[in-house]
Amino acid sequence: MQEDLTGTKKRIRADAARNEDAVLEAAKTVFAKSGVDAPVREIAKAAGVGVGTLYRRFPKRSDLVVAVFKREVDGCATDAKTLARDYPPGEALSLWLRRYCQFIVTKKGLASALHSGDPAFDALPDYFRSNFEPALENLLAAAAKAGEARSDIDAYDLLRAIGNLASAGRKSADTEGMEHTYRMVDLMIDGLRFGKRAD
Repeated sequence: MQEDLTGTKKRIRADAARNEDAVLEAAKTVFAKSGVDAPVREIAKAAGVGVGTLYRRFPKRSDLVVAVFKREVDGCATDAKTLARDYPPGEALSLWLRRYCQFIVTKKGLASALHSGDPAFDALPDYFRSNFEPALENLLAAAAKAGEARSDIDAYDLLRAIGNLASAGRKSADTEGMEHTYRMVDLMIDGLRFGKRAD
C-alpha cells in the first residue's frame, strides 16, 4: 500500500508546487500591471489554474500578496550569492544593485498593500531587511576588500537610496525608464568607488 501511495503523493506534491509557482508568477505580473486589487480570476487565468485552486492555497488576498513579496525577496537575495560566485566583486555589486532596482519596480503593484496598515503585512519590512542587508553587506565587503568600493558604506542606507531612486522612476517602467534608472544607479556606484580607502 505504501508503494502505491508514494508515487501518487509525489505527483500531487509536484503538481501543487508547479501550480503555486505559476500562481505567484502570474500574481506578480498582474499586481505590477493592475495593482493588488486586480480580479482573482485574472490571476488564475494567467496562471492556467482554476479559481478554486488559487483560493485553496491562498484563502485571503493578503496571503497571496505576502507570498509574492517573499518570493521576490528570496529570489533577489539568492541572486546576490550567485553573482558573488560568478563575477569579480565590483561587477557583482553593480549587477546586484541593478537587480535590486528590478525588484523595486516589480514591487510597485504591492506598494499600496504594504503601506495599507493591514496587520497581515506587518512582518514584511523585517523580512526585507533580514534578507537584503546581509546580501548587500557581503557584496560591499568583498568589493571593499578588492579595492573596488569604499569600506564605510552602510548597507541599509544604500538600499534606501537605491530604492528611492528606483521608486521615483517606476512610474515609467518601460525600457527607456529603466535605462534612465540604471544610468542613475551607475552614477551612484561610481560614488561608492570615489574616495575608497584600503583597510
